[in-house]
Amino acid sequence: MKKYISIIWILGFLLSFQSCSSQTATGDTQTVATLISSGDFSFHAQRATPTNYDVINVMNSLPNTTSTRILDLSGSNYSIDVRKDQLEVALPYFGRVFNPTYGNTSQSGYRFTTKDFIVSQSAGRKGKSIVKIKVNDQSTVDEIIIEVFKNGKAFTSIRSNDRQPISYDGYITKNEETKEKPQPE
Repeated sequence: MKKYISIIWILGFLLSFQSCSSQTATGDTQTVATLISSGDFSFHAQRATPTNYDVINVMNSLPNTTSTRILDLSGSNYSIDVRKDQLEVALPYFGRVFNPTYGNTSQSGYRFTTKDFIVSQSAGRKGKSIVKIKVNDQSTVDEIIIEVFKNGKAFTSIRSNDRQPISYDGYITKNEETKEKPQPE
């Protein structure tokens, strides 16, 4: 009898993890495919993964922290908004900057809006889509690569000209509609 109770408890435990991992950000695979093909979507960052070991060592030396190199960003509004005519990036950066700008704290992360960019899309393995964004008018960002899985989860990496690479985990959603302000008469 004890054997059956332990088996049922283990199955219940595993099913609870299955229900947590099957949650999707956007719904079904058709919605995800439509968002990617339209070129009008938002990536919302939930976690940042720096590659600089100095940052990782500092994170590991803090009291009451685990020895992981993943930073939780879920309580904040960090995102990449891709529209047909505009790219808006607001992401934090953790790592080494080779050409720092002193006194200008707005340049400490990736925060910019541009209209000069090229988006290319391709199909990856196991049904994922790969979106590559080449930014032309920013001196710090060379390329943004967003890998979108069938369930709406996404992995983003940013290759920069003056910083070490960093990656982000999150999900994609439909862009919110922007209301145009009425013109004063």
